[in-house]
Amino acid sequence: MTQAIEVKVPDIGDYKDVPVIEVLVKIGDTVELEQSLVMLESDKATMDVPSPAAGIVRDLKVKVGDAVSEGALIVLLDAASAPASGASIGNGSGTALQEAQPLSCAPQSVEALVASPARSSSNSSGHVQAVPAAAVSLEGDSRGSHASPSARKYARELGVDVSRVTGTGPKGRITQDDITAFVKGVMTGALAAPAAAAAPAAGGGAGLNLLPWPKVDFTKFGPIDTQPLSRIKKISGANLHRNWVMIPHVTNNDEADITDLEALRVQLNKENEKAGVKFTLLAFAIKACVAALKKFPAFNASLDGDNLVFKQYYHIGFAADTPNGLVVPVIRDADKKGLFDIAREMAELSKLARDGKLKPDQMQGGCFSISSLGGIGGKHFTPIINAPEVAILGLSKSEMKPVWDGKQFVPRLILPLSLSWDHRVIDGAEAGRFNAYLVSILGDFRRVIL
Repeated sequence: MTQAIEVKVPDIGDYKDVPVIEVLVKIGDTVELEQSLVMLESDKATMDVPSPAAGIVRDLKVKVGDAVSEGALIVLLDAASAPASGASIGNGSGTALQEAQPLSCAPQSVEALVASPARSSSNSSGHVQAVPAAAVSLEGDSRGSHASPSARKYARELGVDVSRVTGTGPKGRITQDDITAFVKGVMTGALAAPAAAAAPAAGGGAGLNLLPWPKVDFTKFGPIDTQPLSRIKKISGANLHRNWVMIPHVTNNDEADITDLEALRVQLNKENEKAGVKFTLLAFAIKACVAALKKFPAFNASLDGDNLVFKQYYHIGFAADTPNGLVVPVIRDADKKGLFDIAREMAELSKLARDGKLKPDQMQGGCFSISSLGGIGGKHFTPIINAPEVAILGLSKSEMKPVWDGKQFVPRLILPLSLSWDHRVIDGAEAGRFNAYLVSILGDFRRVIL
């Protein structure tokens, strides 16, 4: 007689009552090991719950729209070779994650964003732009609207009153696609924004009063190929737009002489070749940024209304390139870790990101983010701050340049730096000092211990 395998909600961080947005199997289906059974969606991520073993679906304990938390039973499987005590998923090691959080130009910075290749498309396929709060009113009672917490959060981020959105989900449930379609309707003029949005404010200010998004029949001009935006691009685009519009960005560009640092990096890689750990410039940059954050604590803060929250921890996010877009894993407590630990953890997180297996808590809690384009190219760029952070560092491609040493020009390896900062929290003088201090550490890494 076959024994039942209990499939439970794995470790999903601090999330509670996460909605089930899709049930991918039905009773009687034969499933394979690691096959996705159900899909959950928190306000930050979409997660597939995989099967812990091959077998046949005996019973489904959840349906679309149910809210579940860690440890909740979702599926019963029949398997001929089940463990005596029954098995369950509890560690989330096979959970495929698709992040839906803002990406700064690093990003998110996001906190970052991963999309499942199998489910990257959506019901609405156009480019999504965040509608400013002036364009779509948040006022009104939306408590009667049938929408999940994640959909409501998505609506708040775009400045949408969910009571004005028509739901197309089960029993009229409002989905993120419905909100996206509503936003597109307002942007293209298909839906009217509240009248107050287009009129100048009584105090002398004015709304953005945006023109409708242009409608163009591109086939008039030649052949086209239309492809839907991936989930990561649709959601990150809206969040990036919000961050860019709402945060007064300023970017300071500078250059660091990393000739000696590069020599140290090469030496460490040779010495640790057998250990399987590769030291990248980004690992050194993380340690240097921690030292700079300690010296300039405003860069390690966040705005909370009229208060400034100074964090006593140093969690550094770094942009990781994946087939589905950029995500931002977070190195937690980077101040307490050495270069070896940081380099190893970066490699592990980057692999999880590429495989779409980052867990939500591995992309949360960042204090400061780094976006490195050094392996691609470029001189300088303007990375977009990942709210609620107040700054982000961009690294471009280093190159050899002639530098005057007082007697002659000598070849030195120069790294371009681009520091974007929130002018509501930081002023130009402080940003200049931060960059100068960071440049001094990268020029002589021994300063990091001071």
